[in-house]
Amino acid sequence: MDLGLQGKVAVITGGTQGIGKATAERLAAEGAKVVIVARGQAGLDTVAAQIRAAGGAVHGVSADVSSPDGAAHIIAEAVKAFGGVDILINNAGTSATGAFESVTDGAWQSDFDLKLFGAVRLIRLALPHMKARGAGRIVNVTNIGAKQPGARTMPTTVTRAAGQAMTKALSKEFAADGILVNSVCIGLVRAGQHETRAAREGVDLETHYQNIGKTVPIGRVGRADEAANVIAFLVSEAASFVTGSSINIDGGASAVF
Repeated sequence: MDLGLQGKVAVITGGTQGIGKATAERLAAEGAKVVIVARGQAGLDTVAAQIRAAGGAVHGVSADVSSPDGAAHIIAEAVKAFGGVDILINNAGTSATGAFESVTDGAWQSDFDLKLFGAVRLIRLALPHMKARGAGRIVNVTNIGAKQPGARTMPTTVTRAAGQAMTKALSKEFAADGILVNSVCIGLVRAGQHETRAAREGVDLETHYQNIGKTVPIGRVGRADEAANVIAFLVSEAASFVTGSSINIDGGASAVF
C-alpha cells in the first residue's frame, strides 16, 4: 500500500538507534526525505550511509535536543537540506527512573528539558513550515508508564505523561490547519538501554530479552521495526482522520488503552 510519503520531509530525533533508526529507514523506504538527529556525529554518519546505500534521501544533524539553540539548528538544517518540514517525530530520550526521594532537582530538570521542552520547541519551530504546506504530522514517542505509572518510575513517567497531555491539546488546536498530532506509548522493545543493562549485569543479551519477555502477554519483547511500522502509518495518508490518539506498542502489557 502506498502511504503517500513520497517527497515528504521528516525530522526524527534520536534517529541513530532503536525506534528512531528503524523509523528513519521505514520512511526513507517509502520515499520520504529524512532528517535524523542525534548528538554523536559518528552514529549519524553510519546510519546516513546505510540509508543512502538503500536508495534513501537523508541528512544528519548533530544537535542537543534539550537546548533552545539545538532545536533551532535542527529545523533550520531540515529547511536548508530539503526545503521544509512535513513530519516531526519526537523520539529523543531514554528511560530515567528511580525512587522519588532519590531524584534530584537537576535530574527532574534534565528530563523535562530533553523529553518535554525538546518536543515543545521543535513543534513550535516546525509549525510555521507545516502551516505553509497546508498539512503536517507530529508523533510524540512516549511510553506506557505515561498512562499507568508505577513506583520508582520518575521522572520519566511524569515527563511522558506531560507529552501525552500536550499531544491531545495540540491535536485540537491545529486540526483546522491540517496538522495531525498523535503519540505512541512504547512498552518493552529491543533498544540500546537493554543492551547496556545486560552488559552491566553480565547477562547474555538474548537471555535478558527472553527473561523480560516473559512479562509481556504476547510472550516476547518487541522489535524497533514493529514500532516504526505504527509510526509510519500515523504520519501517512492512511491515517488522515486520526489525530489526538495514543497507540500502545507493548504486546498487550498495559492494562489501560
